Amino acid sequence: MTTTEPWLPPQWSHPLRVELWTGHHLRPIRADDVDLDYPAVMGSQARLYSIFGPVWGWPPADMTFEQDLADLVRHEEEIARHESFNYALFDAGETALLGCVYIDPPETTDADADISWWVVDDLVGSEVDLALSETIPAWISAEWPFESPRHFGWRSHPDDQVQ
Repeated sequence: MTTTEPWLPPQWSHPLRVELWTGHHLRPIRADDVDLDYPAVMGSQARLYSIFGPVWGWPPADMTFEQDLADLVRHEEEIARHESFNYALFDAGETALLGCVYIDPPETTDADADISWWVVDDLVGSEVDLALSETIPAWISAEWPFESPRHFGWRSHPDDQVQ
């Protein structure tokens, strides 16, 4: 893909919600989710850094609430511009943020999107983790305009990723 080609069709609209069979759901993350996002991220920081740190340098061990808020503001703006997408995984009442899904332009020419996701440490290997790993590829195939997305869903550690 060249930089002059659009990543997504101009008239396409991103999904606003996806349901998991566990009763959890995904929706685009917003800056006002920071009160739920920060404890989720920092509670799983070491594992998340082992996965995303080498590529994104995220999340640093000393990340502040304000830095997380700035990240969420950026994500919300990127979603609005259809540059990349961050969906948060919530319980039914949205009282806990339990993970995230990232849908990004591809890093390589052999894919048209890079999709990655994680759950908080307490849910690794759980029914929710399994539901997310089953739901994401089917959802991307059904509702997104990609022909060859790459999926990177992590369970207990990067060796267990779904591709």
